[in-house]
Parts: sequence; C-alpha cells; structure tokens
Amino acid sequence: MPSYPTSRLRRPRLKAFSRDLVRESSLSVHDLIWTIILSDGDKARDPVSSLPGVDRINIDELVKDAKRAVKLGIPAIAMFPHINPALKDAVGSEALNPKGLVPEAIRAVKKAVPDLGIIVDVALDPYTDHGHDGVMQGDEIINDITVDALADGAIILAEAGADIVAPSDMMDGRVGAIRQNLDRHGHHNVLIMSYAAKYASGFYGPYRDAIGTSSALRGDKRTYQMDPSNSDEALREVAFDIEEGADMVMVKPGLPYLDIIQRVKSELSYPTYAFQVSGECAMIMAAAQNGWIDEKRVIMESLTCFKRAGCDGILTYFAPKVAEWLAE
Repeated sequence: MPSYPTSRLRRPRLKAFSRDLVRESSLSVHDLIWTIILSDGDKARDPVSSLPGVDRINIDELVKDAKRAVKLGIPAIAMFPHINPALKDAVGSEALNPKGLVPEAIRAVKKAVPDLGIIVDVALDPYTDHGHDGVMQGDEIINDITVDALADGAIILAEAGADIVAPSDMMDGRVGAIRQNLDRHGHHNVLIMSYAAKYASGFYGPYRDAIGTSSALRGDKRTYQMDPSNSDEALREVAFDIEEGADMVMVKPGLPYLDIIQRVKSELSYPTYAFQVSGECAMIMAAAQNGWIDEKRVIMESLTCFKRAGCDGILTYFAPKVAEWLAE
C-alpha cells in the first residue's frame, strides 16, 4: 500500500459526494424491525418511565402503529407482551392461550395490514410469576419441559398468523423442537429467528420494567443466558441453532456485542440480526434529553455500527423515527 504523501486518505473525505462513493456500510429502512410493547391494560398508551419515548400500547393502538410502519416502509414489527399479573403462574400457562393478548394482536394486525411482517417471541417469562424463561422446580429451570411448552406455544402463534417466531429462552434444543412441531402442523413457511447468542446482560432492565417482570424475577438468568465474557461459545450456540432449523439468528444485546455479530456473520455466513435492547436505547435517550449528545446523530451512528459489523437487520425501538429521518 502506498504511503503519504503519494496516498492521502483524507482526499475522499473532503466532499460529500466522495464520502458517499467510498462509504462501506449504509443503513436503509429495510434494515429496521420496530420493537413494540403490547399491553392488556386499560390505557391506550402507557409510557414506560425507564424507557423514554416508548409506551405500552393496547391492540387498537398497535394496529395504528402497524399502519404507520407500512407507510414508513418498515418491513416488520416485533411484539412483546405486558399482561395482567393475575394471569401469570409458575408454568406460564397464558403463553398457551390461543385467545391470549399476543394471538389476538397478531390477528388484528394481519387483518389491517396483511403484508407487514410480524415477529413474536416464543417465551415464557412474560407469563411466569417468577419472571424466568422456563418451568422451574425449586431454583432450577427444567430444560426439556420448557422446550415442550415453547414448541406448543409456537403453534398457537403460527396459527394466529405470525410470520416469524423467535425463541428467546436459550434452552438447549428448542429450535429443533419448534421446527419439528411447526412442520408437523403444516406451518412449513413460518420462519424461526433464534435468539442464538443471548447474553446474561445488565442492559435488559427497562424492558423488564416494560413487561412487568423486574419486580417478580427471582435471582438472575445466568444458568441459561450466556456469560458476557464468552465469544467462542456464541459461535457454538449459533451453529447448533442453524443445524436445528433456524432461518435467521440474533445476537442480543447489540452494541456491546458487535464483535460477536462480526464473528457470526463472517464465520457462519448466515442471516444475522441484532437487538438494540432497552438499556441501550434508554441510555441514548437519557443523555439526549440532558443535552449531552445529539440524539439523531448518535442513534444513526449506533445503527450504522450494526450494519458495519455485518447485520442484515436490527430490532430497535427507534425504528419509526429512524425511518422518518431516512426519508428526509
């Protein structure tokens, strides 16, 4: 490679047109998945205090937001439920209710905007009274019993009209069980987006507030979510999920794990997504509201970083405002 002064790396940076010509990564509206908190509460919109700019919304408001997503060109939404604590129990029974909040929401959105992609978690933690992602015996999460429940829950979501089911629990073998159950019931075209490398992170706090599990959670999730210190393990987790039938894989959280995203994409060459989680968004918004950072600039920079690392798409609460900025 030639050196200075023959090569001047600043030359392409001098003007906007040349910066555009040499740009290596770009963000488009097609990269955005809008994460939405759905509620069965009385309020149409209920602000989440620890997640500025995000509301828990009822099904009527969800349909309005789904229509907004279509107008903005956002290809898909991902829904996460906040349910009445009275419906929660030790085994997450409400997750298997075909007339529950999420199945009804899926049907309502599909009726209003049938071409919008719908992604839904296959998970028990919003429905358990202990806040964990599985069935517990004593202090232990029982893997195989949980997997059976998740596989049954996936059928309910698919039959309601979900396009993508996303197991978020980190139980061993759950992707294979879900794929087999979907195929057995004729849902061959329902995709699986696996939370393949999901870390036991401190960045989930505002989300747990949003879905009402933070106060109920007993202990932590380190026996099934990944140690933030580990990288090679993430590659093994992702490879297992691909082998079991995942159509796309996710790394969660996002920005603190860009190295994991880069490794997954470069070493496995598979559709790879990141979840810009609640703690990441809350930090950006808190700093912006205090005037410490430029909100738009930092949000756009953070999402571009995901693309640079290799992401095919990003789940983010910022999707609608980013879509509007991109359209300007």
